Amino acid sequence: MSLDPRVNRLKLGDPNAVIKVEEGENWNVYEVFHQEKRGAHHEHVGCVHAPDPQLALIFAKEQFARRKKCVNLWVVKSADILAFDVEDEDMFANNLEKTYRDASGFKVMEKINKFKQSSKGTTDVK
Repeated sequence: MSLDPRVNRLKLGDPNAVIKVEEGENWNVYEVFHQEKRGAHHEHVGCVHAPDPQLALIFAKEQFARRKKCVNLWVVKSADILAFDVEDEDMFANNLEKTYRDASGFKVMEKINKFKQSSKGTTDVK
């Protein structure tokens, strides 16, 4: 209890009581993706709180499509987004040695140079 008269504490009931949440009472967080022009990628612009996806789309339009040019919006419930754990970051490590991309390891270079030399003499047409 506070001695300050301006502080009004919320009167909570029995801590062991079962709390029933009605449909639409507990709002969800929805991530909002915005498309600036047709054919462009959707970009994450923020999030909204809403009781259902339809209202989330309306809130997203009001929040993120009023001032900036927008042709499309996506809303996705944050709880539905799957991501890897931080501990799994080693699965994204790249192989820094990329010699398999270098054509110098193949034994065709001699044949290519030989072909170039032989074709030089046949292209001299007057």
